[in-house]
Amino acid sequence: MMLKRRTILAGTLAAVALVGAAQAQNGERLRAWLAAQQGGSAGPQVPAGETIAYGRDPLQTLSVWRAPGNGPAPLVLFVHGGGWQRGDKDNATGRWKAVHYREAGYAFASINYRLVPAATVEQQATDVAMALKALLDRADRLGLDRRRVVLMGHSAGAHLVALVGTDERYLKTAGLSFADVAGIIPIDGAAYDVPAQLQQAGPRMAQTYGQAFGSDPARQRALSPTAQAAAPNAPAFLLLHVQRPDGVTQNHALATALLAAHTAVDVVSIPGEGLMGHMEINRRLGDPDYAGTAPVDRWLHARFAGR
Repeated sequence: MMLKRRTILAGTLAAVALVGAAQAQNGERLRAWLAAQQGGSAGPQVPAGETIAYGRDPLQTLSVWRAPGNGPAPLVLFVHGGGWQRGDKDNATGRWKAVHYREAGYAFASINYRLVPAATVEQQATDVAMALKALLDRADRLGLDRRRVVLMGHSAGAHLVALVGTDERYLKTAGLSFADVAGIIPIDGAAYDVPAQLQQAGPRMAQTYGQAFGSDPARQRALSPTAQAAAPNAPAFLLLHVQRPDGVTQNHALATALLAAHTAVDVVSIPGEGLMGHMEINRRLGDPDYAGTAPVDRWLHARFAGR
C-alpha cells in the first residue's frame, strides 16, 4: 500500500511538473509572439536614425530618418502604442515603416513620450506636439517640408494622434496649429470615445483605461477624440481598423463625428482578427505584401500632392 501511494504521489508530482513546464513554455511562446507582432524581429533591417531630444525627460526623444535626395520632403511622424503605460519607439514601431516611407520619398520619425502613471494622457498628447515642433524647428537641416506633415499612431498612439488632430490646444501649447498638419492616420485605435469604451471593456482593459483616463466623466470626454471632433480639426483623417468589434464601432463613430464637422475622412477596413490582427497591422504596415500598405500609400500621395 505504501509503495502504491508513493507511486501515485510521484506520478502526480511529475504531472504537475509537466504542466508547469508546459505553462512556462507557452508563456515564453506568447511573449515571443507578442514581441514579433509588435515588430521587434520581423521585417527588413532598419538603418540607424538620428536621435533628437525634444524635452528634458529621458523619454522625450525621437528618431528621425531623412528622406533620400536633397529637396524638402514630406514627413510621416509615428506614435507607438502600449496602453499609454509602456512601449518604446525602438520596439513598437515595426521594421517596415522607416524603410518603406523613405523609399517613397518621405522622411520618417518615431517618438517616445512620457508614460502613465508618471505622466498624464494630456502630457502625452503635448509630447506629440512638442516632438513635431522639434522636427519643424530643424526642418531646413533635416530636409523637411513644413507644409506636408502627417501624424500616424497605433493603438494608444492612434488615440493620441487623433486627440491632437481634434483638440488644437495641444498643438497650440507647442506654438503650432492645425495648419502645421496635413493629415492624421490613427491605426486600429479603440478609445476614441473613452466613456463608451469603458462601459464595454473587460476587467483587464477597464483597469488600463481607468489608469489612463481616470473616473471623472468630464475628463474622459475631454480626452475623447470623438467628442472633440467638432470643427476645427486637422484637415484630413485616414482611419484604419482590423476586425475587432470595439475598434470597428469606435472608428465608425469617430468618422461620423468628423464628417459632421465637414472634416475629410476615409475609413479603411483591413483583414485581421482580434489581438493578432491588431498587432499585425502595426508590424506589417509598409510591407508591400500587406493589405494595409497600398491604401495608406495612395492616401499619403494624395494628401502630400495637394499641399
